[in-house]
Amino acid sequence: MPPANTVFPAKTVDPCDFVVFGGTGDLAVRKLLPALYLRDRDGQLPPETRVIGASRAGLDTEGYRDKVRGELARFVPNDQLDAQTCDRFLRRLEYVSVDLADPDTWTGLTECLAGREELIRVFYLACAPGLFGPICENLQLHGLASARSRAVLEKPIGHDLASARAVNDAVGAVFDESQIFRIDHYLGKESVQNLLVTRFANTFLEPLWNSTSVDHVQINVAESLGVGSRGGYYESAGALRDMLQNHLLQLLCLVAMEPPTYVDRETVRDEKLKVLQALKPMSPDDVERCTVAGQYGPGLAEGVAVPGYRDEVENPHSRTETFIAVKAEIQNWRWAGVPFYLRTGKRMDRRCSEIVVQFKPVPHPMFPGSEGHSEPNRLVIQLQPHEGMRLHMTAKEPGPGGIRLRPVSLDLNYIETFKRPSPDAYERLLMDVVRGNPTLFMRRDEVEAAWEWVEQILVGWNRSERLPRRYPAGTNGPTDATTLIERDGRIWHEGVPA
Repeated sequence: MPPANTVFPAKTVDPCDFVVFGGTGDLAVRKLLPALYLRDRDGQLPPETRVIGASRAGLDTEGYRDKVRGELARFVPNDQLDAQTCDRFLRRLEYVSVDLADPDTWTGLTECLAGREELIRVFYLACAPGLFGPICENLQLHGLASARSRAVLEKPIGHDLASARAVNDAVGAVFDESQIFRIDHYLGKESVQNLLVTRFANTFLEPLWNSTSVDHVQINVAESLGVGSRGGYYESAGALRDMLQNHLLQLLCLVAMEPPTYVDRETVRDEKLKVLQALKPMSPDDVERCTVAGQYGPGLAEGVAVPGYRDEVENPHSRTETFIAVKAEIQNWRWAGVPFYLRTGKRMDRRCSEIVVQFKPVPHPMFPGSEGHSEPNRLVIQLQPHEGMRLHMTAKEPGPGGIRLRPVSLDLNYIETFKRPSPDAYERLLMDVVRGNPTLFMRRDEVEAAWEWVEQILVGWNRSERLPRRYPAGTNGPTDATTLIERDGRIWHEGVPA
């Protein structure tokens, strides 16, 4: 057996043409191109692979390469940048100017891909979901969608159930479901994937992973930043569409899913779908009692005064939520009676994402007269800023003269344990796209099942006259969210800040 810090070589993927629609946009320059550069650095991209940026920016290939060179310096850590790899990666880049919705402007892309039909083609749609259908229609019109093509769709897939179905229908008219990769970068995080291994490769947890032993589960995704330049998008989305419908529900699925027969392309997604279908429907009364919407106002971020959301988006009457807390229930044999508390917000007092599985307290105090106290066990899976896992338990503090109980934790820090940083989620997911492995991507029925449940909250909010609860920037959200969990005799777990 190799030692724990063994570094396994990266496996080269098949040659491909990687076309990024929206190739000059924020997602491309901040995440996608740095991820591909790092995969090139580690030897996963064969010499024939190209990266083609497509947008209306009006650049040529040399101008695009110059732009990407500067962006890599911003978004790739200095210790991972080297001149040789950078030059090799930049030589892979091509650029075509195209109006994504205008078929008359696609000549450049058609010519760029000509003569390479035998290669895998990855079409990454890093653009507004309203363009997904027109792009796929043009790919078909110009004969670019081959049997070896993949289409990668960024969230959000629509803004409600009807629009999600419309997007899926439009893309599905061109690509087979096996060719469509709906990406959620949270599923590419090492800590999220390790949750599956922790659950299903260790025998001691599975007998406890149910309503008999688990008191409740919390899924917290707190962001310290505001909406910034994304105000236009955020006004039409809000925290419910931007975070809950995809990221948080996907994490809930991985926590709550039944063990698949084995981890394979469809078995994991089959089990996640069952969780979404088992979510207790939200009646209007449930929406009123079990959900909290909030919106940040002016406050302090790291000691600096920052404006409120309405000022940032220049809409003094905005009803858009920047915070949401939800109490969800799963109506199946394993989880009946166990609440799942989901919470996410912007301009919180810390940046921290984690899953907390809180176990029930011991049924009987065994140490009368002891000092200190025993706390219920908690398993905390940390997603960011530091990936790892922490098991909280009670131990005896060393020393004579009686028993002193003390809460302690067993810590797994990925960097310290494996002696290397975890790759960015996009690095893994992009390589899985080339391989044609959809395990960590959302299937159509998953997306629509999630929308079906979330839409009940949207309908309840639209019928209500209640505005989102205001909370000062730099705090942990509106007081109603505290009330939501405290009326059940529980408290929010506040993680370690960045």
